[in-house]
Amino acid sequence: MKVLIVDDNAGTRSMIKIVMEKTGHEVVGEAWDGESALKAFTDLRPEVVLLDVIMPGKSGVEVLEAIRAIDKAAKVIMVTAIDQDEINSQLLSKGASAIIYKPFGYNDFEKTFKLLK
Repeated sequence: MKVLIVDDNAGTRSMIKIVMEKTGHEVVGEAWDGESALKAFTDLRPEVVLLDVIMPGKSGVEVLEAIRAIDKAAKVIMVTAIDQDEINSQLLSKGASAIIYKPFGYNDFEKTFKLLK
């Protein structure tokens, strides 16, 4: 699958990119904040967006809402360190396809991507 990685931490983006490439996915772009994420989404039209929740500028929740307004069928996986029922419900109700929690492992991505197919 063609993947866009959005996270304000360059190290996290690098780790996710390595996992994506090792599992046969193509990373078509990376973004570090909400504005660059929306531009990359509209320019690149990835099959999946891996989206951090807490970022400078637009939050991941705001970006999720904007992506879903552009494409209701977009597959957006939220990547977050926050594991709280209220936030999880909010993300899923706003159209997140899945949630992966930091710290994450290789298997977290593999299992989640199998659910998307």
